[in-house]
Amino acid sequence: MSKDIVLYGFDGSTYVRTVRMLLAEKGADYDQVQVNVLEGEPRQPEHLERHPFGKVPVLDHDGMRILETSAITRYLNDVLEGPSFIPDNPKDRARMDMAIGLFDSYGYGALVGVAGYHLFPGFLGNPDEAFRKQSIEDARKVLTELMKIRGDSKYIAGDKPTLADLYLAPACFYVSLTDDAAKVFDVPGFQEWWDRFQQLESYRATEPDLG
Repeated sequence: MSKDIVLYGFDGSTYVRTVRMLLAEKGADYDQVQVNVLEGEPRQPEHLERHPFGKVPVLDHDGMRILETSAITRYLNDVLEGPSFIPDNPKDRARMDMAIGLFDSYGYGALVGVAGYHLFPGFLGNPDEAFRKQSIEDARKVLTELMKIRGDSKYIAGDKPTLADLYLAPACFYVSLTDDAAKVFDVPGFQEWWDRFQQLESYRATEPDLG
């Protein structure tokens, strides 16, 4: 079933890495078409035919095209063999959905804002110091809420990784490369989660080549 999977999106995208980690965890074979966000390729006509708003990832499988990471990951979790990354019980599913919602609405912009200030400022329009400070504050607020959701669990929504963990980790990877990592990550419970998650083979296998 996995042989005809085509993933559009470049390795440097955090959301593309989320999908790639899930595919790795499922042991799925797939083809990847690199669509480089930093070079403006998602805004080219070829990709706009795939996604009218010029976003990645996009997935083709079994005659169906799927847009948006939420739909892609839930679909792949359902159709591919291997461990499920959606909890069985309603409360943990709610924890996962809360965490993903918080990340999408507030966390992605803040964490990528911190990382972008240091790593790719031109892409963000060369943000100023006020932007940096606000991004750090917002990122810490989101991480604090996510760790509250995690509570005593090993991962964000239970004792096994879920889609929520796969969303958060790629953005944290970029923050970890900056001088502000210590400030952003100085949140109760975060380091324990982060140390544990980085041991996953799928995380190590999908690290983007920044060279």
